[in-house]
Amino acid sequence: MARVAVAGLFFFALVCRGQQVLPGDPIQPVPPGIDASKTAEHEDKRLFGIIPNYRTSPSFEDYKPLTVGEKFKVASQDAFDPGTVALAALFGAQGQLTNGNRTFGQGGKGFGRYFGAAYGDLVIGDYMTESVFPTLFHQDPRYFRRGTGSGWSRLGYAMGQVFWTHRDSGGSQFNYSEILGNSTAVAISQSYYANNRTAADATAKLSMQLGVDMTANILKEFWPEIRRKLGSKHTHDTRSAAN
Repeated sequence: MARVAVAGLFFFALVCRGQQVLPGDPIQPVPPGIDASKTAEHEDKRLFGIIPNYRTSPSFEDYKPLTVGEKFKVASQDAFDPGTVALAALFGAQGQLTNGNRTFGQGGKGFGRYFGAAYGDLVIGDYMTESVFPTLFHQDPRYFRRGTGSGWSRLGYAMGQVFWTHRDSGGSQFNYSEILGNSTAVAISQSYYANNRTAADATAKLSMQLGVDMTANILKEFWPEIRRKLGSKHTHDTRSAAN
């Protein structure tokens, strides 16, 4: 649970850095005459250079559902991205520091167990929510950025996508893939977290994981603005240093 809490705080802190974009000005949609699918090819594959971002689409226009193979490809890209490995190392170190699972022990071997468990959480979660359950329920695992409207309406849309998602055949429905996928991942993780096997632990872990995914959706929704602000700040700092 501590690992998930740290992830939630980490993502929340990143969102706060770009908080100025939320209340006011909407961004412009994909301009007329520009193929949204071409734009998707240039979508950043990592947020802040570390958080995998393979399943974000900048538009719902000209929608084409993913095949089963493509869903598993997206899950594999997220699961085996170097950023995912780095996050697992971070979560493993935090778990060891707080002695979150005493049976793992300390030292190098202890860290290996913490890292393995953290990475297992991420990989299992990716496959369950992005390929296995989306295939079973014929749902699309991608996040389709809204990109227009007020900041608060977009915030509500991003948060709501945890509970409501798109169907392969069109339309939308309850996000069984997210809820059941994460529930299954948490249930599996109970087998290797010997000190955190109570129903209360599982419920708390699931709630935190949904919160992390919700915050990740917010980052994906507002990433173009956050990226521009970070780029502007970098340019300003460079010019200031030059002067």
